[in-house]
Amino acid sequence: MNIQIKTPAGFDFRRTLYSHGWYSLPPFETAGDDALVRVLDSVEGGEPFTVKVTGAADSLKVKASRRLSKAERARAVRDVRHVFRLDDEMAEFYAAVAGHAEFAWVAREGAGRLLRSPTVFEDLVKSICTTNCSWALTKKMVAALVNSLGRETADGRRAFPTPEAMAAETEKFYRETVRAGYRAPYLRELAGRVASGELRPEEWLASGLSTDELKREMKRVKGVGDYAAENLLKLLGRYDVLALDSWVRGKFAKSRNGGRRCEDAKIARFYSRFGEWRGLALWCDMTRDWFD
Repeated sequence: MNIQIKTPAGFDFRRTLYSHGWYSLPPFETAGDDALVRVLDSVEGGEPFTVKVTGAADSLKVKASRRLSKAERARAVRDVRHVFRLDDEMAEFYAAVAGHAEFAWVAREGAGRLLRSPTVFEDLVKSICTTNCSWALTKKMVAALVNSLGRETADGRRAFPTPEAMAAETEKFYRETVRAGYRAPYLRELAGRVASGELRPEEWLASGLSTDELKREMKRVKGVGDYAAENLLKLLGRYDVLALDSWVRGKFAKSRNGGRRCEDAKIARFYSRFGEWRGLALWCDMTRDWFD
């Protein structure tokens, strides 16, 4: 089944697809023709299905691995729009950077949309798996979760596990199979809280809390520190945080500070001119050479 989704003016498929490392974390994968392959959960207990998303001049082309019901088609459209941030309003961000010559490329090249997962829960789990470890270990942990607990599609791929599936596992599973280390009890507790309804991360998307208040709420989840919370805030569309980690600090030192390490305060001052968009301006700046 083929679906076509119109994209907003200025949208750049490749810059969104490769905007950060999420595209390489299962159940995301990329195909050789700059396509995003993703397993999506069905509705009403149906079998999950795979979609392949490619970019066209003014649309996304979505090819499903099987025929979809009307409800499943609606779910696929909703999820793809969410993943590629098609409903994000970028005009204000582009206006914020337009007055700075070294950032004029941002709007021209359609940068600024950060790929995200279909659910906040998945992004939260993945954010926890990025902290205090190498990217290679992050990929191993996420792959183990998906391969062990994700529901299987007819083509052999697997969906991201549900909170219920994750909550049913023991701490030993997270230590020995997922290799989550100190995160093992945190992942199990998080899944249990979401499965029981005690914690509702999907509500963070439309939260009326200030960014600082929402960050504090996120940090009440064990395993979520400043970096994980700020990374997740960006995926929710809150860009008045920087989400500094060792890679960003090193890249800033190389590209903006003559190769010399500096205090976080200096990084914050450099991007403060962009106000509530400073975190997004930083990320575009640090990743510009990925597309050169």
